[in-house]
Amino acid sequence: MIVRIMGEGQWRVDDGLVEELNRLDDEAGQAVEQGDGDNLAQLLERIASTVRERGERLDDADLSMSDAIVPPTDLTLEEARELFAGEGLIPDLPG
Repeated sequence: MIVRIMGEGQWRVDDGLVEELNRLDDEAGQAVEQGDGDNLAQLLERIASTVRERGERLDDADLSMSDAIVPPTDLTLEEARELFAGEGLIPDLPG
């Protein structure tokens, strides 16, 4: 799976990491529903940190399509409501 962190670049992450990212994504969605912008910012940073630490950074010249996009931590709640409609930030892998 390829994850783009907005403003930073792309990382390839193992499918085994997707479950953890989905859990954090679900928590971020709950923060949006609760109107908790501070918790949302913390969760977005945790998602980005997890991708950075456990993924493989792709070269900037690599034009692979991203499977998921992590927005910046200064995302407003209104912007987040639009992004979290549907599957959230991290799509579920087919079973």
